[in-house]
Amino acid sequence: MSKNYSDILTTTRRQTLKMLGLTGAALFAPNLLGKPAFAATPPAKPEGRIVVGFSQEPTVFNPLMPRIEADDGVHFSLFDALFSIDPDGKFQPALALEVPTLENGGISEDGLIWKVKLRDDVKWHDGQPFTAEDVKFTLELVVDPNFRSWRTAGHTSVRDIQVISPTEISWRMETAYAPYMAILADTFIVPKHILEPEADRNTAAFNNAPIGTGPFKWSQRVAGDHLELVANTEYYGDGPYIEKLIYKYIPDLTVLYTQFKSGDIDIIGSQFIMPDNYEEAKSLSGKTVSLVPSATVEAVFLNMERPQFKDPAVRQAIYAAIDKQTIIDALYYGLPTPTETYMPKESLYYNSELPKHEYSPELARKLLDDAGWKPGAGGIREKDGVRLSFTNSTTSGNHLREQAQQFMQQSLSEIGIEMTISNLPPAVMWGEYWTQSKFDTVLVGIIYMIGADPDVTSRFHSGAITVQGGRGANNAQYVNKEVDALLEEGGRTFDIEKRRAIYNQIQAKIREDLPLLPIFQAMTVRGHKEGIEGIKPNINTRIDTWNAGEYYWNR
Repeated sequence: MSKNYSDILTTTRRQTLKMLGLTGAALFAPNLLGKPAFAATPPAKPEGRIVVGFSQEPTVFNPLMPRIEADDGVHFSLFDALFSIDPDGKFQPALALEVPTLENGGISEDGLIWKVKLRDDVKWHDGQPFTAEDVKFTLELVVDPNFRSWRTAGHTSVRDIQVISPTEISWRMETAYAPYMAILADTFIVPKHILEPEADRNTAAFNNAPIGTGPFKWSQRVAGDHLELVANTEYYGDGPYIEKLIYKYIPDLTVLYTQFKSGDIDIIGSQFIMPDNYEEAKSLSGKTVSLVPSATVEAVFLNMERPQFKDPAVRQAIYAAIDKQTIIDALYYGLPTPTETYMPKESLYYNSELPKHEYSPELARKLLDDAGWKPGAGGIREKDGVRLSFTNSTTSGNHLREQAQQFMQQSLSEIGIEMTISNLPPAVMWGEYWTQSKFDTVLVGIIYMIGADPDVTSRFHSGAITVQGGRGANNAQYVNKEVDALLEEGGRTFDIEKRRAIYNQIQAKIREDLPLLPIFQAMTVRGHKEGIEGIKPNINTRIDTWNAGEYYWNR
């Protein structure tokens, strides 16, 4: 939050306990597989290798810079945050010795003063000791105006950072901010001794050969093919239990699945097994295949600065013309769940009372007719010199999304809207084309929240539009001052029931404005070779390899 936002309300001790003290129930459902974390005993020292297949190439290796889910997979392997969030939605200490609470004196009753005790047995991959100076440097780098930071919400309220000792740090929050614990759990700490001397941290050599504190060390990268990590045998935590972890980049999802079947990859990671392959996959010999709900919401993302999308009737008409139930049933074999919001059903903050989507080409035509969009050249509607035509983009090689695009293209043409398909390789798609809002529309799956916390300031606040000088990921360039105010209120509210009411309103406003056209909440089909232990789905993280340090072969 920036200090331009509204003043933050003072919180009570009981309210602070509920969120910052983390004494209440978890905000997401428990372990989704419902089975023990380990079925056997891990080896005494790292052995073997595991190959994880990703459909998107990790390319951002400084974990504080703008990134996508595939990058997260690598970050979790190389770096640690102060805290982590487990599959039950509970915070666990990582680089911190304990999670700060009111009871242990880590957080003041008003939520403004934080004191964090750190482990004294952590080393960077180059052997240098990890200290409170690294935490201070990281928190300051995130808000450095000269640094291309991925997320600054919450961090901009941090003041008066004090290094008390190598293992203790404190700071004052200018305003109490309920989601900050979740943000810290998603903020990987970077080494001061490596990055501080760099004149430009955006182009530092570290960004292409990172040094972290995590269970694996950087080994080598073959651009366009794979990257290799090796075991950090001095890791302070449990694991790692494998000698090498390889992330292999396979952009074509058909090829990704084929290599899983053939055994060339051991774990099929994001984007997982496509639903049309589920029936075959679950019968494969030597493979473990399961259905796991995801917090990812598939949607058509609109660039609200394009003139054709400034008219709400256009957005409503496009939504009415999308037969999303047929997309779910025919392309995704009925596995995903249709949704009207960006919030997953499993969340405590999910709004189940939103208007239900109605597929109706007749309604779509009427909306456009009433708004003055009349057929022009080639039957494409026009109004005030603006042609109702736009491109839609997604990652090339995702055949189900490509089929969904073709289906939507045909449906929209029948009501006088021209949608041109313009797909790109993942590395291009999720680079400046996405982060700098160069698209018209995008078909994309996004996890919107921060762990289990419902805050979506970085996605929907007008101050989070990167291309307009903001800090965040509001790539739709969505602006609604009422939503801004609600987001600010949600950030300073610690009472869970009051927060639920606020985020229900936010979802209702976004459903009304339609900066994104929600299609479904994903149900992922995940698979790995039999014999791999330690895999734990976690709906509170953006990536399935969040705990790769716990993987091992049961042989």
